[in-house]
Amino acid sequence: MDVLSDAGHDAVYLPCGASAAMIFAPCKDGNSHNEIESARGSSGSGLQRAVAGDAERRAEGREGQRMKILIARMNHETNTFSPVATPLAAFGRNGPSFGEDAFNDNKGMQTAMAAFIDAAEREHAEIVTPVSASANPSGPVEAAAYDAICNAIVAAAAGCDAVMLDLHGAMVAENSSDGEGDLLERVRALLPDAPIAVALDLHGNVTQKMIDNADVIVSFKTYPHVDMYETGAHAARLMFELIHGNAKPVIAWRQPPLLTHTLRSATAEGAMKRAVDAARAAEANGTLAVSVLPGFSLADIDAPCISVVVVGNGERAEAEAVAERIARQIWDEREDFVYRSAPLAESVAQAALLARGADKPVLLLDHGDNCMSGGTCDTMDLLEEALKQKLEGIVSGPLCDPQAVAALMAAGVGSTVTVTIGNKLASDVLTPRPPMAVTGVVRALTDGEYVISGPTYTGQRAFMGRTAVLDTGTVKLVITEHTHEPWDLGVFESVGIDPRRARFLLLKSRMYCRPVFVPIAAALVECDSRGVTSSDYGLFAFKHVKRPVYPLDRQTKWTSTN
Repeated sequence: MDVLSDAGHDAVYLPCGASAAMIFAPCKDGNSHNEIESARGSSGSGLQRAVAGDAERRAEGREGQRMKILIARMNHETNTFSPVATPLAAFGRNGPSFGEDAFNDNKGMQTAMAAFIDAAEREHAEIVTPVSASANPSGPVEAAAYDAICNAIVAAAAGCDAVMLDLHGAMVAENSSDGEGDLLERVRALLPDAPIAVALDLHGNVTQKMIDNADVIVSFKTYPHVDMYETGAHAARLMFELIHGNAKPVIAWRQPPLLTHTLRSATAEGAMKRAVDAARAAEANGTLAVSVLPGFSLADIDAPCISVVVVGNGERAEAEAVAERIARQIWDEREDFVYRSAPLAESVAQAALLARGADKPVLLLDHGDNCMSGGTCDTMDLLEEALKQKLEGIVSGPLCDPQAVAALMAAGVGSTVTVTIGNKLASDVLTPRPPMAVTGVVRALTDGEYVISGPTYTGQRAFMGRTAVLDTGTVKLVITEHTHEPWDLGVFESVGIDPRRARFLLLKSRMYCRPVFVPIAAALVECDSRGVTSSDYGLFAFKHVKRPVYPLDRQTKWTSTN
């Protein structure tokens, strides 16, 4: 979970040189702070301060001048079918962090922004960090929130020599179907000659505006994502090579009309692995960067399709040839990017068989209601089916139900209570069903905080919101105020549950749980329940996706055009 603190400051943070002397100065645009506070719905401190330090230190940048570099983070994977709203407050514990807090929330972490900071410090540059904003996947970003984040970045860009942006690539806002492209277009208009480097999530949806307004684009090469820092370092290295005249980046892009399934984008197997292997081979042969982005198909936009983005070194024809070759390889293997799930009852029955004689838990991954694809995390289909088939020794969660948490908090630890849980959010995909009535003992009540120790977002503090454990005897339910990906065992250990002792672990997850939960499990079963992250694209009424597109239109043909 991306953990960002609340600052509400109309300022930028400038750690200067190797000693990281700092200047905390107001944004150029006096309106940005008011927009941020208006989007938040509360007033902030309007903090302005100067931090004493080595203010006289001057590093050498372009043309003998000290470089001033803007570094910011704006991450959101938007599921346009999700009923879960995305206000400004969703972008951190209490919203985005600004200025000094944005710097501190990333420095020493494993984010792409952290790598940007480290690279800029090595160049002894002034570092401007106007904002760091990252939210769990959910529905479209509220217009006020999108404007507040973008305006903070644009307001800080004036006078900067270069820009490095840690973006997701699949953000859709109420007022922008191309969240990252529109931001980059604004930054480019303000800084027409400044190098702009971008790090993207592997599931970013690349657009023409993104290609037109960036000099360097590099995406993750792993899913689950464990190379975020390395991706930022790669993008930063290419940008500084450009600045110092050691490289001439040119970008080539291909986008076959293919909607991939997330479960077929794991980089350790299948066609996706072969595509990433080809990308790495091209880089080893001298291409500056090759990114394969399977995209995020549950964003109902023009082309949420797979992309190949190549950064060549001055030779456009070579870059185009690499992009064409890998894109053609992907298209020839397009069927391997399509996931076909089994009926839920069959998956649960398979889990029951796998548990026989096992001395470790069996994982049941509820990818139809997957947190990190914008799931509501409140559908109860998988748990209902598990109980119907009389599975026992179940640990399930995190289930998001603020109303149930409030009731359990009021009851207190040790109380026996009956509450209704889940099935409380409706959407075009989710046929309304009644919540599940559950009776059990309240075993734990916490603030829902823990530190992530797994390989994704290592060291960051996670906030699940207030969290309760309800024990029915057959199942222990971890119920939270916020949707939360089970990044590691801390999801359960922080509330007094040892997941290793469970017989069945039911997780609202598709992929990110695997690096830490697979090693403690006897087996893994993928379960496609109904939900806004289902792998059955037939459930979704796509209105904006350009047709024909595979696999919605099985006869789709693709002839590449430059």
